[in-house]
Amino acid sequence: MAIDPITLTVIQAGLGQVCDEMDLTFSRAAFSPVIAEANDRSDGIYSAEDGSLIAQGAGGLPVFVGTMQDSTRQLVERINAGITAAPEEGDIYIVNDPYLGGTHLMDVRFARPVYRNGRIYCWLSNTGHWPDTGGAVPGGFSASATAVEQEGLRLPPVKLFKRGVMDQEIYQIICSNIRVADQRIGDVKAQASALLVGEERLNALLDRYGDDVVSEAIAELRRRAAEQMGAFLTATPDGTYKSVAWVDSDGVVDEPLAIRLSVTVEGDKATFDFTGSAPPCRGPMNSVRATTLSSVYLAMRHIFHEVPISAGAFDPLTITGIEGTFLDARYPRPVSGCAAEVSQRIAEAVFAALVHALPDRVTAAPAGTSGNFALGGHDPERGRDFVMYQLSGGGYGGNSDHDGLSNGCSTIGISKAPPVEIMEQAFPVLYRRYALREGSGGAGRHRGGFGLDYEIELRRGTALASFVMDHGRFGPQGALGGADGALNRVEVWQSGLQHVPEHLSKEQDIPLAAGDRVRVRTPGGGGYGDPLDRDPLLVAEDVNLGRYTAEEAMSLFGVIVEGGIPDAARTKALREERRAGS
Repeated sequence: MAIDPITLTVIQAGLGQVCDEMDLTFSRAAFSPVIAEANDRSDGIYSAEDGSLIAQGAGGLPVFVGTMQDSTRQLVERINAGITAAPEEGDIYIVNDPYLGGTHLMDVRFARPVYRNGRIYCWLSNTGHWPDTGGAVPGGFSASATAVEQEGLRLPPVKLFKRGVMDQEIYQIICSNIRVADQRIGDVKAQASALLVGEERLNALLDRYGDDVVSEAIAELRRRAAEQMGAFLTATPDGTYKSVAWVDSDGVVDEPLAIRLSVTVEGDKATFDFTGSAPPCRGPMNSVRATTLSSVYLAMRHIFHEVPISAGAFDPLTITGIEGTFLDARYPRPVSGCAAEVSQRIAEAVFAALVHALPDRVTAAPAGTSGNFALGGHDPERGRDFVMYQLSGGGYGGNSDHDGLSNGCSTIGISKAPPVEIMEQAFPVLYRRYALREGSGGAGRHRGGFGLDYEIELRRGTALASFVMDHGRFGPQGALGGADGALNRVEVWQSGLQHVPEHLSKEQDIPLAAGDRVRVRTPGGGGYGDPLDRDPLLVAEDVNLGRYTAEEAMSLFGVIVEGGIPDAARTKALREERRAGS
């Protein structure tokens, strides 16, 4: 007998609520601001048979949708093959190996089996961004690593908790290889506690509706997700759509890396072919397979957000052509930039291709960088070392309906920059500036949103600064005639002298002393549509609010603003002249 729609909907909401409560527990209990304040984490429920995604929290990072299901699948396969020790009730596995369904080493995953009647019913898993996992650079974001060992401690799936008790020997191995190790216990216990809460809430749901009914609902939800994604693809015009997105450099060789994409839509299926993309690179901008696949999934989730989060949503999607490219990193290729940066270039390539097929759904490119800035050093006032990790927002791309959002979170997640007040309390820094980067949005009928402009001063002690960012050479792409967003800019001031990284947005181990400053200006989003079609009143509003000067309004949009209002006659004449000239 088929499950009735009301029960199906209630169970779907219940599964999502289990994940939401895990997310909330993780953030509330975590010690590190990057988790507690920035919410750089995710929790989900996965199949006992193959690790496929059942549900994920609404507040979890979208990029972890695909990686956590791949990681859980590989854990199940290793257990079945006898490579990894078989689970028992109360066990929690830890893993951060990028090549086993991961991202970069700082994204540490926990997995816990949920038992019902003596057998594993499903897996609960979560990922949290640890501020440090060792390696050459505080914070793990090495800009010039040439092997994964330089990026930090790599863990295969091992039991950190055995029958509910933490294995102190394994924990001490971890602590002996990371910085500020005494502070990690708070994050470890928070991550484990989130899974315990999830198990309690899931058991309550199963007790209420019965294991068989919930299992039937899970199967039906997967089938319907695949059907919904297929229906959206069917409504997309058949054809092949191409694009190219560029990574500035790999941090070692100062040459851009191409992501070449050909999307073929045929009926209720879509194929994403990356043939012709750049080969594996020397530096840390390689992407592991799980992250590449997940980047396509999250891009399609952006476009067809109505499709529920389930493994079924990905069934109609096929990804090919990544073998032999930097989008399929194999050991020992360094990968610290894969999740935070390359994944966003992959999503940008998907947007740039499909905007031609779905102009009312797809936006111009967003800022497309997480703005990874790590600062590690010693605080003499508190007598302890510290590792600070700062991520930052940027502008969203304009779309068919309105301008892009300013200072939004990255394409791959919902993580927000930690509050300035929290960062100044936790670390020996002073934020001298924290504002919108006015004028950074790409011009268009609907302009891109604005990036962020912030400046940090080291107040005391010494520290090393490292950056793994992108879009310093190529701005976020405009769409359908819109202009690109502004480039990412990094400046370091040491003893009053300015230093700009050779790779523009990537460098490591920059020494800072008290009084030295770092300024970062993140990209604006790409513009959507011809800038000469923008409503002159909206241009005048931006000028009046100080977002653009009157000169920029005339140059970018062909609008002459005087006395705070557009001059209709002169604007019309100027625009007609420009259109005729083009």
